[in-house]
Amino acid sequence: MEKREKVDRRRLLGVAYEPSRIAKKLHPFYRGKIEIVSKCRIKNFDDFSVWYSPGVAEVCKDISKEPELVYEYTNKWNSVAVVSDGTRVLGLGNIGPEAGMPVMEGKSLLYKYLGGVDAYPICLGTIDENEIIRTVKILQPSFGGVNLEDIEQPKCFSVLDTLRKECNIPVWHDDQQGTAIVTLAGLINALKIVSKKIDKIKITMVGAGAANICIYKLLSLYGANPANIILVDLHGVINKNRSDLTLHSEKWKTAMNTNINNLDGGIKEAMENADVVIALSTPGPDVIKKEWIETMAKNPIIFACANPVPEIWPWEAKEAGAAVVATGRGDFPNQVNNSLGFPGVFRGVLDVRASTITDSMCITAALGLASCIADNKIRSDKILPSMDDWEIFPKIAAAIGVKAIEEKIANKKLSYDEIFNNAKMIIKRSRAITKTMMEKGYIKSAEDKI
Repeated sequence: MEKREKVDRRRLLGVAYEPSRIAKKLHPFYRGKIEIVSKCRIKNFDDFSVWYSPGVAEVCKDISKEPELVYEYTNKWNSVAVVSDGTRVLGLGNIGPEAGMPVMEGKSLLYKYLGGVDAYPICLGTIDENEIIRTVKILQPSFGGVNLEDIEQPKCFSVLDTLRKECNIPVWHDDQQGTAIVTLAGLINALKIVSKKIDKIKITMVGAGAANICIYKLLSLYGANPANIILVDLHGVINKNRSDLTLHSEKWKTAMNTNINNLDGGIKEAMENADVVIALSTPGPDVIKKEWIETMAKNPIIFACANPVPEIWPWEAKEAGAAVVATGRGDFPNQVNNSLGFPGVFRGVLDVRASTITDSMCITAALGLASCIADNKIRSDKILPSMDDWEIFPKIAAAIGVKAIEEKIANKKLSYDEIFNNAKMIIKRSRAITKTMMEKGYIKSAEDKI
């Protein structure tokens, strides 16, 4: 029995590290993951006098008189800037804007394939908070929305808050709102499995970065009791006695509202009698230990979502008694991945031309995502749909679009069915283009490179 378990672990570890091995071979083969292609017909070279000079001048004059026409005459309506300064890339830390480019390109690829959104990676040569804010603001004429990505804390909070207030297009930080939406959706369904109510449970959050602080806020808005939430950062449990937190306003605010018993200690102490652990911290394994899970409440739920390696391997968490285990990886069951959220969210806000993305819209998106699995289909290894369940994206788009209209922050009034059908058509077209290019050989096969 012991020998069989060791063999299984070796196989699982091999599977876990396989994507990294393949990625190193395929990235230099394709030399990038996205490109720009024409969406208008070009029958002959005379067409360029329509698409460019002199014909385009008439279009420019129309937009000059009525700036909102830019959404009708150009691709602004479907364009998102993916902006990063490279200071908090995945779990790798401050590796710089150039090293962040493969991630931002990957994000753009997911936007296009899953949401039909044209996204452009923009890695900035500055880490100055004010420069980042200024850059995003002056980019507004070219884009319908902005996705902030992999920006270190605490400036990620102020950058997002400032831009949400001062921009006239939706600005979103996927490490905050995107992660929070998908985590809430997964937790909603996981709690159904163990028959627990969100307002009654103790939640331990390992890591107090941008993701977990935003998750904490969204969980509280949804109904979790902040007093029963405990956050742990690199220096231990967050509580009111931590004088160092006064230098970090977001953590200090959190300390004032959570951890009612003023618990001290580290991850081990914070996990005792907890119903749920949500970990977005240091890549593992062994950040969370099996014996700590054994001290949790009955039927505990573990979200170990550090990338690229979770805080504890899912099979070890299950061996320790976890009823539901989720990670951030697609090669394990229950992937809690932002890719389930942001393509549909931006499809919806772009199609109704929303001016921002509110917290209530985020909760609407989470509920929409959770509902994509019927209650009788939810299992301990299936709390969220997967990316190949492609209709989740138009469903989220329609739900969040309708919510934006209800909140009177949308410039286009469409019905649920109109948003859903339009999103479905755009996403279907996007996938068909990739499939056709593969079939025709314009996207080369790389099977021999793996």
